[in-house]
Amino acid sequence: MSAQRVALWAAEPDLDDDINDVDIPLTIPSYQNADLYDDPNLQLDESALLAAQAQIAQQTALAQLPDVVKRFIVHFHQAVLDNNLPEITLAYESGWNRLTEKFYARTEWPEAEIIAPLVNDDQIFLILYRELYYRHVYSRLQPDIDDRFHSYENSCELFNYLLNSDGGPVPLSLPPQWLWDIIDEFIYQFQSFALYRSRPANKTDEELTMLGSEGGAQAWSSYSVLNVLYSLIQKSRVNEWLKARAEGKTEEEIDEIVGEYGTKPLYRQLGYFSLIGLLRVHVLLGDFTLALKVMDNAGLGLCVGEKAPFTAPTAAHVSTAYHAGVCYLMLRRFTDAARVFTGCLNWVMRARQYHTRSYQYDQINKTADRMYALLALCQTLAPTRLDDNVTNAVREKYGEQMTRMGRGEEGLGTFEEIFLYACPKFITANPPPYDDPNALALLINPPTPTSPTSPTATSGTLAITDPTQRHLRALSAHYLALSPVPTLRSLLKLYTSLDARKLTGFLDAGVDDEEVLSWMMVMKNAGRCVGRVRGAAGADKDEKIGASAANGGSTGSSLLDGEWMSISDLNFVIDENMIHIAESTVGRRYAGWFIRNSEHAARVLDGLRASPLPVSLTPPGARTQGKGGESKGDTSKDTAPRTSGQKVAWSKIV
Repeated sequence: MSAQRVALWAAEPDLDDDINDVDIPLTIPSYQNADLYDDPNLQLDESALLAAQAQIAQQTALAQLPDVVKRFIVHFHQAVLDNNLPEITLAYESGWNRLTEKFYARTEWPEAEIIAPLVNDDQIFLILYRELYYRHVYSRLQPDIDDRFHSYENSCELFNYLLNSDGGPVPLSLPPQWLWDIIDEFIYQFQSFALYRSRPANKTDEELTMLGSEGGAQAWSSYSVLNVLYSLIQKSRVNEWLKARAEGKTEEEIDEIVGEYGTKPLYRQLGYFSLIGLLRVHVLLGDFTLALKVMDNAGLGLCVGEKAPFTAPTAAHVSTAYHAGVCYLMLRRFTDAARVFTGCLNWVMRARQYHTRSYQYDQINKTADRMYALLALCQTLAPTRLDDNVTNAVREKYGEQMTRMGRGEEGLGTFEEIFLYACPKFITANPPPYDDPNALALLINPPTPTSPTSPTATSGTLAITDPTQRHLRALSAHYLALSPVPTLRSLLKLYTSLDARKLTGFLDAGVDDEEVLSWMMVMKNAGRCVGRVRGAAGADKDEKIGASAANGGSTGSSLLDGEWMSISDLNFVIDENMIHIAESTVGRRYAGWFIRNSEHAARVLDGLRASPLPVSLTPPGARTQGKGGESKGDTSKDTAPRTSGQKVAWSKIV
């Protein structure tokens, strides 16, 4: 089959009927010396017997596969051998998903050993096939412990092939979407295994033994995952490539800097996606500062001054914005978090019509919903002006919850509920002590505090805390510290000057002047924040663009850079017993409103101009009856007839 022939499984809905005309030779090897096994006096050793049984089972399983699946695998293998990117992309994004829905929606794909004869036992293709196989198991089915260990082993084989090849860069070409999915799935399986390993309860003895073995301790370790990502970045020299592009060097100079690996699209894209993967891994481990640091050269690609280095999959952009926004949120840089979320959500709104047919559409929408939830938290902790479209969407989705969270301690439950829904599933790098049965038993069944055998705090008791709950407590403590702010804010907005004792009288009984003073200081501190965008509170688009280029572009500055700025429109000064309040009301920015409505009016006008005139029901020259019974003649003679051109409602305005 030629490489240019269109894959028929993607062209027609009925796969079985349309694929029958494809002439692909499928040769299943026959048994050698088959008559030899009919001899009753023949003595076979156990290993030969097991091999024969395995061969029989393999060919039986292969014979049971649908013909369309066999032909798809053969075609897929040939496309990979030929490095035919259009055919690989079609098979990966269309053929695999359509066959999955038809034959393997609730079951596993055939194992690699079964389809090996179809691909001439090509080990590289079988590694890629296993990557798809285990991804299907994780997404559609429930992986067991064997699947988790085997998927790790296959990932190690894949990255060893890419990183440790003897003859330089490997002769392999894969589409960017597949390369991103390889990195994304690698980190997801690492996260899934870490969560699975952190819960020792309800595990069988066999699972506990496997997790306590040497192989179980090394499988999916944080060190091995970070080593893979850093190795891909170093091998591809993607940071050097990004710096050279930012400095405006020529393509020849860039190729000389990055070397033979960096010039290959396969390694360059893997290196760039590994940067995003490192951002995600460090967020899962709770190191938010380092997570932003690794993205200094790449930037976030969400502002005018921050452009992505190349067209990446939509899921890569969304993942970058989500995890970077989480970093800023946990670092208490709420305006930066809101800016990142707003930029990405605006981009998703504009690109929604282009990725609705993507198989990752559901995942992109789920991540976008989480960003809306986190944006609601940012608005509660530090209210700032946002884009009108995003503000309306946040109010529509979480308006009621934001109202409850604005009431202080009453909204703590709502605050925690939204955070637990929207935050990543944080993991811990240290697994439970599976190699120590006594310590593991103590962890699974801890003694009660009143028990005589209860250890003291200094006896070395293992205290493993859920990392998600730990981050929740840290952010909830900040939320509770700001609980008096909404009440004080609503009172101070009513006055330009107010006596301190009078303000104390407005509050609940039992509150003294010193406590009110501490609340005022909390409110004062809550009105300031470290941010990368000057004038983030109330700045319009043009001001944000200029500030972004000067204070947070993708080159020449770090994502951690920032300066203290005021984010509140209410300021006050305490002079002895008097509080002087100054409210800076930001006027409505009419520029953006005028531009949006002008564009809308222009689109309506263009639509009217392009609309055809209504068809007249009265033919030319016909006479109609008037009110008084008189007849009305043809009035076409009064005006010159239209001889050419399309009939439109509006003529061209010169």
